[in-house]
Amino acid sequence: MTALASPDPEPPVLTRDGLIHLSGAAVRLDWSGALHWPEEELLVVADLHFEKGTSQGMRGRFLPPYDTRTTLGALEEVVRRLSPKRVIALGDSFHDRAADGRLMEGERNRIRALTAAVDWLWITGNHDPEPPEGLGGQSVDIVAIGPLVFRHEPGRGRQTGEIAGHLHPCARVGVRGRALRRRAFVSDGARCILPAFGAYTGGLNVLDDAYRGMFDRVRMIAWMIGDQRVYPVRGPMLVPD
Repeated sequence: MTALASPDPEPPVLTRDGLIHLSGAAVRLDWSGALHWPEEELLVVADLHFEKGTSQGMRGRFLPPYDTRTTLGALEEVVRRLSPKRVIALGDSFHDRAADGRLMEGERNRIRALTAAVDWLWITGNHDPEPPEGLGGQSVDIVAIGPLVFRHEPGRGRQTGEIAGHLHPCARVGVRGRALRRRAFVSDGARCILPAFGAYTGGLNVLDDAYRGMFDRVRMIAWMIGDQRVYPVRGPMLVPD
């Protein structure tokens, strides 16, 4: 399914109850990096990249192999706190096709516990076109719920109702003569790209050419993630890396 172009999206203004209006849906951009749609009891996360640490270790880049453990802890916390009935993981949940074989048994059991507790959908990504079997949940390419469409990679050009990941958005802003760079949601009221949720995932500045043509730069807001809240920063205030 392809979302339709929006001629004049409403800007993503924060409401009194901490929600923003996104193509007709009232959603919360949570400080964990997850998107929460209370009306649908739905939680959405992007780019978990389980077992990236062990993948890098196999290539001689020695990182502490604890990213999956850390990512699972953050995921368990937000599921416990927001109590969704459904979870959508927007692709690249596993760093590569062999990630399943590198999971510790305890981590494998924690994933199974999560997928057994809610209706869980793994959207396929470029890193995991065939998510592992035996961990619970259902694998799909794309999901449409009401006015929103959930996929891994954002479509080209302007889109309406699209929720995607893949680009790992970050934003940079000048604060008191210093630069502050944080993971961020990015939205212009028509679509939203989620930050990567995984512990070892990097970030791509929302002013990078990869985002060209996706957002109305006047209406665009980067919702920068801070300590237990997000901070909306309008496009003209953002600076490149």
